[in-house]
Amino acid sequence: MHVSCPPAQPVKQPSVAPVGNMSAFWNLAARMQLCHVPAHFHRATAATNVLARTSTGACRSHPRATPYRHLTLCRAIATDAQAHQSTADSPLPVPPKLGGAEIRERFLHFFEKHQHVRLPSSSLIPDDPTVLLTIAGMLQFKSIFMGQAERKHSRATTTQKCIRTNDLGNVGVTARHHSFFEMLGNFSFGDYFKSEAISMAWELSTKVFQLPPERIWVSVYEKDDEAYAIWRDEVKVPESRIVRMGATDNFWAAGTTGPCGGCSELYYDFCPEQGTANADLEDDSRFIEFYNLVFMESNRDAEGQLTPLARKNIDTGLGLERMAQILQRVPNNYETDLILPIVDKAAQRAGLQYASASATQKTDLKVIGDHVRACVYLISDGVFPSNVGRGYILRRLIRRSLLKGHLLGIKGTFLGPVAQVAIGLSEGCDPAVLQNAPRILKELQLEEERFSATLGTGQKLLTDMLQAASSASNGSKARVSGKDAFVLYDTYGFPLEITQELAAAQRVTVDVEGFTQEMQIQKKRSKDASKQVDLTATDALREQLRHIKATQFRGYEDVAGAGLVVAILRNGEMVSTAHQGSEVDIILDETPFYAESGGQVGDQGFLRAVAPAEDSTASTSDSGSEALVSDVQKIAGGFFAHRAQVTAGDVAVGQQMSASVDGGLRHRARCNHTATHLLQAALKMVLGDHITQQGSLVNTERLRFDFNLPRGMTGEEVRKVEQLVNSWIHQDHSLATHVVPLQEAKDKGAVFMAGEQYGEEVRVIDVPGVSMELCGGTHVSQTAQIGVFKILSESGIASGVRRVEAVAGPAAVDHLDSLDTIVKAIGKQLKAKNEDLPARVTGLMKELQSAQKQISDLRSEVAQAQLPLLTGKAETLASGAQMLAVQVDGMDAKSLQEAASQIQADLGDPAAVFLISSPEVNKVSMVAAFSPAVIGQGLQAGKFIGGIAKICGGGGGGRPNLAQAGGKDASKMAEALQSARLQLLDKL
Repeated sequence: MHVSCPPAQPVKQPSVAPVGNMSAFWNLAARMQLCHVPAHFHRATAATNVLARTSTGACRSHPRATPYRHLTLCRAIATDAQAHQSTADSPLPVPPKLGGAEIRERFLHFFEKHQHVRLPSSSLIPDDPTVLLTIAGMLQFKSIFMGQAERKHSRATTTQKCIRTNDLGNVGVTARHHSFFEMLGNFSFGDYFKSEAISMAWELSTKVFQLPPERIWVSVYEKDDEAYAIWRDEVKVPESRIVRMGATDNFWAAGTTGPCGGCSELYYDFCPEQGTANADLEDDSRFIEFYNLVFMESNRDAEGQLTPLARKNIDTGLGLERMAQILQRVPNNYETDLILPIVDKAAQRAGLQYASASATQKTDLKVIGDHVRACVYLISDGVFPSNVGRGYILRRLIRRSLLKGHLLGIKGTFLGPVAQVAIGLSEGCDPAVLQNAPRILKELQLEEERFSATLGTGQKLLTDMLQAASSASNGSKARVSGKDAFVLYDTYGFPLEITQELAAAQRVTVDVEGFTQEMQIQKKRSKDASKQVDLTATDALREQLRHIKATQFRGYEDVAGAGLVVAILRNGEMVSTAHQGSEVDIILDETPFYAESGGQVGDQGFLRAVAPAEDSTASTSDSGSEALVSDVQKIAGGFFAHRAQVTAGDVAVGQQMSASVDGGLRHRARCNHTATHLLQAALKMVLGDHITQQGSLVNTERLRFDFNLPRGMTGEEVRKVEQLVNSWIHQDHSLATHVVPLQEAKDKGAVFMAGEQYGEEVRVIDVPGVSMELCGGTHVSQTAQIGVFKILSESGIASGVRRVEAVAGPAAVDHLDSLDTIVKAIGKQLKAKNEDLPARVTGLMKELQSAQKQISDLRSEVAQAQLPLLTGKAETLASGAQMLAVQVDGMDAKSLQEAASQIQADLGDPAAVFLISSPEVNKVSMVAAFSPAVIGQGLQAGKFIGGIAKICGGGGGGRPNLAQAGGKDASKMAEALQSARLQLLDKL
């Protein structure tokens, strides 16, 4: 099978009628009015004519087609021609079809055979602070390539999750653009170099994936004579298919200075019949780049001079989706088995069939398939929807998907079912996705509910804006104002890029500069405004709150004050009065209560009426009203909502309230927050300055700090960090607070969170000589006020992200008191002094191990004693085979396996043995042992026992001759035994 693509020639019209899917294809093409369709069409001639281009790049068969539609038409015809070409035409070879999962495994297995260590994909949240998300397969090895870290392996191979969102407008439009993709790679750290890398790439391509050599083209860096010679002389690629290209295309550099080197890329030729003369590797209708080899051999200094690296490296990338497109012979990446099932699920929710959908519908479906796939992996790796950094990228992808679904007419929620398909396809790339499925689906559901609440209103408003802009243009370029775009963003949750995209479809632009100015105005109202957009608030509530000034926080210096009640919310609705027993949100014009932000929880305390306002509806008795505040949250861009229960009297709008923060709880939060700053400083000192914050939580009981680190901390590192923090506490440093311009703070070296949005002025917390951070939280004035700091745990929460949990101040004292109580209780039980407990516990462990061994030995003896009795229960079947399927009591897994093996050997061949036992409560063990003749009849112990174990709520497997499994439901043992008997009887 092959695609016939010689120069264009007149279309012949033989008497043969079109068959198969080509008839439907040309009907669709005619409806799209892209080209004239002949009454009869011969496939080989079709491919010949359609894929031919003029010197200007126009399609002769499709003069009115856009480039991508031309490409899609050509690929569709080429694919059909490959599938149906007559053997009489002496076809060029095409590679065998392979599924995406098999392509991935063949790649990784190939390089494992070549002494590469298979490593897992790194997180989409990179350790590298210079990038927001993982964009390339080599990113997890960047520090090694840069000489900043020691290599653990000389060779590695991976499949890496990658996210790129710089050109979302092309997703679903072109054949290969994606927001999420898998990059297969092989890497050498000072081991092999060009010759071996090229040789392995060629072997992989032509032997493992069986790409016909005559369909592979190669590009090399124009100055890389060595790579050119290797391809020509060692691999024997004809010079006519080796293309020299410039630095723009074929030279890689880590930055303006540092490691760099030329690249060599492999391209697949869909139409080798067109020959080599004037071939253009940029012609997407003919070529697809599928493999890139980077030869890091030089170091570039500040003057641009290149010097050879002492240790040369290899970095490669093979696009899994692109190789799947080639091997599965489909016109674009979206129709491979990596993505099409997701697209098909979206189509099903829209009541469509992808194959018969219109071009616009197909594009929308492909966007959903791509974006949902990306969202699943982002959420799995710990990214949550927000309005900043990675969270904003995730939110944008989710909302683009929802908008596309809305345009397709999908009613109700749909992301969950579509995401479940993506999750089901994820195991080969990242097994953690399946484990994180509940969290992924929950986050998608929450975000879908948030956006759906305002989608209809926002979309109608945008439609009105676009119509108004077009009407007011008077022949000039229609434009949506920055203020209107900001209303869509702030009130209805429309990311600017989505507004731009929908506007562009109507040939309307958006005033981005005006939008940015509106964003700055909001930042002045509140430093954290970008994180406070309440997307679930009703439009009416937002409109009412716009007439109220944002709450002024007065609690840095005092924990008591007074404020005027300016609004009361009950279940999100504004009310004028809250009666005793009501649970409401009370908004004051100013307050000493800290609202949750920056990782620190909100304050608790009391609100008490001072006196009724003259213009309020409250009675004189309301001066005794009181509310218990359990939390404080920021809502709608700067309003402090005091979550409170009215415990006495009535609380009314216009009432003056005294506000008293629980000083004890505030002190505990202050201690934990300042200790968090000291912890980050200690981590940087012990582990390195590359440590950056990935998240934090500060409450009255403990603190939590997440940071980037590709490995777990050692016990010694944890001890050093804890000692450093306690030493700074005991040195009694004074804290200084400054409010300065953002740039000034950065210039002074203040630590800030990457991707966070800050106002023009920022609050800096400075522990001189120790720590300087941008922070809006509350802190102690002297480090000695903390008292003591204790690390509770250090663990991994995602690939490349670690978490330290600790206690400080009164919370640390409480923790130590609890430990002391526990230790004393254990000492009393064991009748040992505290200092003798380790040795006493070690002794008990040894005694336990000895007792367990004795029990195991006794069980083995019992099993051996039972063997003759069990063997005598074997049945001789009509076929002559011996079969034993029985339940035995009290045997553990080890004894059961030994017994089954021995009985099968004693019974001879053919013989099949199945034993099941419940050694403990709610625990089932089972073993299957088959002789060679039984295996020859199609029975394999591993496959056989796996199905039986499911009956008891378990699983297992093993070799064809011997397999073991377990279960949790002992009540199903009789059913499992009966199923095993029936299956064996049927087969034997």
